[in-house]
Amino acid sequence: MDQPPSSRSITVRPEGSAGWVTQAVIDGGAAVVEPSDATAVVWTNARDAAGLAALLEENPQLEWVQVPFAGIENFVPIITDVRTWTCGKGVYAEPVAEHALALALAGLRNVGAYSRERGWTGPVGRNLLGARVTILGGGGITESLLRLLAPFGCHVTVVRRNVEHIEGADDVVGTGNLIDALVGADVVVLALSLTAETRGIIGRAELEVMESHAWIVNVARGGHIVTDDLVWALQNDVIGGAALDVTDPEPLPPDHPLWSMPNCIITPHVGNTPEMAVPLLAERIRQNVTRYVAGEPLIGLVDARSGY
Repeated sequence: MDQPPSSRSITVRPEGSAGWVTQAVIDGGAAVVEPSDATAVVWTNARDAAGLAALLEENPQLEWVQVPFAGIENFVPIITDVRTWTCGKGVYAEPVAEHALALALAGLRNVGAYSRERGWTGPVGRNLLGARVTILGGGGITESLLRLLAPFGCHVTVVRRNVEHIEGADDVVGTGNLIDALVGADVVVLALSLTAETRGIIGRAELEVMESHAWIVNVARGGHIVTDDLVWALQNDVIGGAALDVTDPEPLPPDHPLWSMPNCIITPHVGNTPEMAVPLLAERIRQNVTRYVAGEPLIGLVDARSGY
């Protein structure tokens, strides 16, 4: 970003974006202007990559782009090193980690199956206390989840691309050791970015090595799991169950077999709701605008080469 701080201004697009976005920019100390007069853009439509591409094509002077969510797969084709890109990386870690914990407890304690019953049934369930937990991903969600898991005394293994210490994890291993990390786990949590390398990272081969009582919890992206393989594993009791906040496809069709399986819990991508997300994203935008105006490093930087 070569512009001096005093000449930096922001446009908020698409037109009609929620007023709190504009207010967050103003609170960050920047002027909100038309695209032709701006040096940066806060883009609020996570699904309209084509619209953003057109805006950048028409306004080559835009040097910084802020997109709303941590998952940037829709924008990957248009992200280059020409501009600085930031996303919502880490913004929603706390509520999503809380949801992952809730899904893990619901799965282990048979809450999903009990809720479908029409009469009193026998006892089913396992403790999260002292359980072995494997988490795929080493970002903000994992860091928050590790803190939430601490009182349960779990043995936690984190599988991540870059092997380095994470506070609260007992073991950190590389993706090449995924199979070993799945063996013996009572709960497997997916909390990683969706890239070409992680799409379909959990398929039949991975499900087959998991424990017959193990639950898989996905709060990342549906594309991490091969859905047909998961259906097979659940139908044949290869694993204990699946608790999914995300699916592939999404939304899941009403007639999909996962809906009717007693060992499957589905929530409609609500790891963070608008009530949770708005204040968190507003604060991230405010912080980044403040940093941008001051010429300081931004938060949630996107690596164009890795795609997250």
